[in-house]
Amino acid sequence: MNELTRLTKIAAVVFVLLLSSAGSVFAQNQKRIIQLSGIILGPDSMSVVPGAHIYVPKAGRGTTSNRTGFFSLPVLVGDSVVVSFVGYERQHYIVPKNANEFHTVIVEMIEDATFLKEITVMPFPTEEVFKEAVLAMNIPLDDNGIDKRNLNSELMELMLRTTPMDGSANYRYYMDQYPGSINDKFSARTNPFLNVFNWVNFIRQLKKDRKNR
Repeated sequence: MNELTRLTKIAAVVFVLLLSSAGSVFAQNQKRIIQLSGIILGPDSMSVVPGAHIYVPKAGRGTTSNRTGFFSLPVLVGDSVVVSFVGYERQHYIVPKNANEFHTVIVEMIEDATFLKEITVMPFPTEEVFKEAVLAMNIPLDDNGIDKRNLNSELMELMLRTTPMDGSANYRYYMDQYPGSINDKFSARTNPFLNVFNWVNFIRQLKKDRKNR
């Protein structure tokens, strides 16, 4: 009986030691959760980068920066955080082990300048074929190499009416319309068909047109 009691005590001590060692290993392997927040800045350190992607590839989670460049994302200690945006190089940040529960960083992006080789796009397979096609057209040019038929007033007016706006013209148009859209956003919308004065003017114009006939 004494031998059985002694073996039971030894087994109990071994079991307690195993539980304590397993608990310590689990505590060491368990990583702390950090609330990572920060601001994404441009290369000049003065402008922010809205819409940048901030994600943890290993965990498969992420977020994007808002219009002020701010973001907030829960991460673990030791996670590798990747910041990317079109036109900028990817930035990597590893959460330090001694990071506080609420950790703040400032990420400065670097422009990714990619230079492409200069190419010439032509609708002809070779330069010789292009020269032969130009000579075969027999275009009447003046001393400056300009066809005067392309400078007549009717053609220039047609080009002015039908040529679409370029990037700068679209930008100016948008900036001209932007203040009006802001004011219209907070004002009541009206329907011109429900305006009595518009109908009165319309009827008067119809009567006037009938009299003129």
